[in-house]
Amino acid sequence: MKPTITILYCPKCGWMLRSAYMAQELLTTFVDDLYGITLVPSEISGRFSIAIDGEVIFDRKKEGRFPEIKELKQLVRNMVNPDKDLGHSDKK
Repeated sequence: MKPTITILYCPKCGWMLRSAYMAQELLTTFVDDLYGITLVPSEISGRFSIAIDGEVIFDRKKEGRFPEIKELKQLVRNMVNPDKDLGHSDKK
């Protein structure tokens, strides 16, 4: 079964749009590799994390920042399809 990504975000912080944008980018890039993406409003203020099948791959509080799209695509690729070429997102 294809993996599901969960994006947990703080609605009080106004991060729903950021979450939707990241979901759109991931669904476009990994169209054949993902089952879907779920956006989950957090009940705890300031939360923003991204998980694949329950395994957190990025946590804003731990990292002290939001992920760059290029970085996020690489993290997802490494877990769902390590052989996938990300084109310009793989170049330094």
